[in-house]
Amino acid sequence: MFDIKTLSRGVRLGAMMMAAGSAVVAGQVQAEEKGTVTLAYVEWASEVASTNVVRAVLEDQGYDVEMSSLSAAAMWQAMSYGDADAIVAAWLPTTHADYYDRVEENVEDLGPNLDGTKLGLVVPAYSDMETIADIDANAEALDGQIVGIDPGAGLMSLTEDVIDEYGLEADLRSGSGATMTAALASALQNEEEIVVTSWTPHWMFARWDLKYLEDPKGIYGGAEQIHTIARNGLQEELPGAYAILDNFEWTPEQMGEVMLMNQEDGSDPYENAQKWVADNQDVVAQWLPAGE
Repeated sequence: MFDIKTLSRGVRLGAMMMAAGSAVVAGQVQAEEKGTVTLAYVEWASEVASTNVVRAVLEDQGYDVEMSSLSAAAMWQAMSYGDADAIVAAWLPTTHADYYDRVEENVEDLGPNLDGTKLGLVVPAYSDMETIADIDANAEALDGQIVGIDPGAGLMSLTEDVIDEYGLEADLRSGSGATMTAALASALQNEEEIVVTSWTPHWMFARWDLKYLEDPKGIYGGAEQIHTIARNGLQEELPGAYAILDNFEWTPEQMGEVMLMNQEDGSDPYENAQKWVADNQDVVAQWLPAGE
């Protein structure tokens, strides 16, 4: 195995990307020669949406942008070594706390770009269920199941804790994000009861009328935020790009609009981000450096 610390920045980033099965997408617009900004991200629907929107804004302001899709661990490693200039995909203070603690001295936390993230169990709005404790009373209609996502996801571990803490008889069915939303879509079409593991922001809340089950024991924890993180020195080297990243802030509803666009068959997240930016210039204007 190679020692990644001994490799050049380019080789190091390429090695991490190969390991993550990811790709670099070079910016296409070079309105001015202001420099290149490298954005790392994870292939979560929320981060695909936000990173492409930031890319579109930076390119409109004359920067070249490279995007690096990595695993969460590799994304933070890239920040630590200065291989990426910034991320807009840091879930804090809980989900990425361990990663952030390891690189804190090498990066700058620019604060939240989205407030109000949430984890929990979600049901159709028409359901009579209001709290997690109501699940057992509807066990027959639910076929004794809670529909989950990937078996290794932290949300699944938390849901196992929920089943234990609330003494539920339900089984947690693993699958993926896609199988979870497919099961939800089918249940909604037939007006059936269903309980799924979910989180905010997610495009499902823009498409369907849903609600979280109350969690009086607080097993899923409180709300998190998604933060923007920049490498040390970016402000001095690319002050305009730094200012845009520092100013970038939007709402779960705005992110949900882009995420929903990305769910359309054959859609391109970059083209959708460009369209959203073009259609929301009043919002984008608040992210630009003063005087631009």
